[in-house]
Amino acid sequence: MLPLATLILAMLLTVMLIPVVSALAVRFHAVDMPNERKVHLRPIPRIGGVAMALGAFVPIMVWNFADGFVRAYLIGASILVATGLVDDLYELSPRVKFSGQFAAAAVALFMGGVKIDSLGTLLPESTALPELIAIPLTILAIVGVTNAVNMADGLDGLAGGICLLIFCAIGYLAFLDGNVSIGLVALAMAGVIFGFLRFNTHPASIFMGDAGSQFLGFSAVTLALGLTQESDSLSPLLPLLLLGLPVLDTLTVMAIRASQGRSIFSADRNHIHHSLMQMGLRHPESVLVIYVVQALLVLAAVMLRFQSDVIILAGYLGFSVVVAGSFAYARRTGFTIRRFDILDVVIVGGLRRVKGEGGVIRLAFRCFELGVPALLLVSCLRPVRVPEYVSVAAPALLLLLALVRIFRPAWSGGAIRVIIYILVPFVVYYGDTGAGSRFGSMGERLYGVMFGILALLIPVISKFSRRSEGFRSTPLDLLVIMLAVAVTGLPVQSLQPYRLGLMAAKIIILYFGFEVLMAELRGKYGRLSGWTAAALVALVTINWR
Repeated sequence: MLPLATLILAMLLTVMLIPVVSALAVRFHAVDMPNERKVHLRPIPRIGGVAMALGAFVPIMVWNFADGFVRAYLIGASILVATGLVDDLYELSPRVKFSGQFAAAAVALFMGGVKIDSLGTLLPESTALPELIAIPLTILAIVGVTNAVNMADGLDGLAGGICLLIFCAIGYLAFLDGNVSIGLVALAMAGVIFGFLRFNTHPASIFMGDAGSQFLGFSAVTLALGLTQESDSLSPLLPLLLLGLPVLDTLTVMAIRASQGRSIFSADRNHIHHSLMQMGLRHPESVLVIYVVQALLVLAAVMLRFQSDVIILAGYLGFSVVVAGSFAYARRTGFTIRRFDILDVVIVGGLRRVKGEGGVIRLAFRCFELGVPALLLVSCLRPVRVPEYVSVAAPALLLLLALVRIFRPAWSGGAIRVIIYILVPFVVYYGDTGAGSRFGSMGERLYGVMFGILALLIPVISKFSRRSEGFRSTPLDLLVIMLAVAVTGLPVQSLQPYRLGLMAAKIIILYFGFEVLMAELRGKYGRLSGWTAAALVALVTINWR
């Protein structure tokens, strides 16, 4: 339960802290103003990284603080969050920012033991690097990746989505390798990003700022190096694949600036995401393309984790040549992506007609309106037994819901959200573990199919909604679907007793499903309250059966 609790607690804390941080950002004028380099058109709060850091630090400190690596990681991350926050507020000079990054890297190196002392079979007989090379190489790698992720934070949801895929892969590899400390930190970071991206995907209502992007970059490189350098089975070159896309982007941009006689730190619009938009892709499309490329790199890292270091290096270099060469050709020739009529006119136009006519969408919504709470009820009926404290807490939540419906109906949405966010992790966890499920093999297959249908309906309903506010379809929805599909193919038996993949996917799909449904209901929560009450009653009676 600890890994799952880490993920969920980090996500919930971030979701709760974002509105507070946004209000503080507006009050203290910590907002990002539009300019010719940026794609947003209005001032946006830019200190979301503070909420992300707090959301990650709390579960890590509560459950994993005794580990020396974790303590060093927290100290280094705190340094970067602090300097990043000051930079978001007052715009520090590059020298001061680099000083903070070098200080954080030094803490990870000398206190946490994060050091690149092995390049695997690239050196004869896996010779260890001498200290005079290992120390500066480690500092350079940590500072370099920290800045690479910082520079990749150019479109709504971009840096967060890239890092979400990275942390999911690191967490999976860490638990496979038996490194629970790094696995828990990676899960906390994944939870934080899940919570943050709902506010940060296009159109974003808050930015993570330098505090957030530096925090993500430092966390990604520190965890990746800490895992692979200490492992006897994982290739030490896996960080090339995990972190290679933002690194390639940064090196390419710096090379372009140097070739033009400009400072390599000067600002421009030559990043991969800018280039994709110049080639004709829209904002969300550019983000999706980069998500897919990063997902392929992460998949390659997982598949090649035991392969020869030479193969991994050659594969990454080949990938880099293809990507850099393709964008160089596009810049030189002015290449633009042709938008096919079959996509923009036939398909998009047809979808608009479907939305305008509304019949199909109304039918889909009716299925969705019944399916989401029904899936919650089925999940509550599924466990054979639950701990006594769960069956005792359920009547208290039922009483809370009843009192709110009677005396403060306007609070129904908040009460239902509290109940859902508490209830879902427990029923999914105890249905997948513990005494197991009441359903047979056929019932379990149908249960899984219900989650698959819900995962597909979420972006459909939110995309075709006629709402002007609330939960909307974003690139994050595709990211969730990608991860949900991916974890169903993972060898979860090798992760016992964690079984993280399917449990996390089910929990997140249910959370997203309820968010979409509650936004669509527009405050009319009568039926949903009834379904929620039925789920609580089912939970109360589990241990009676």
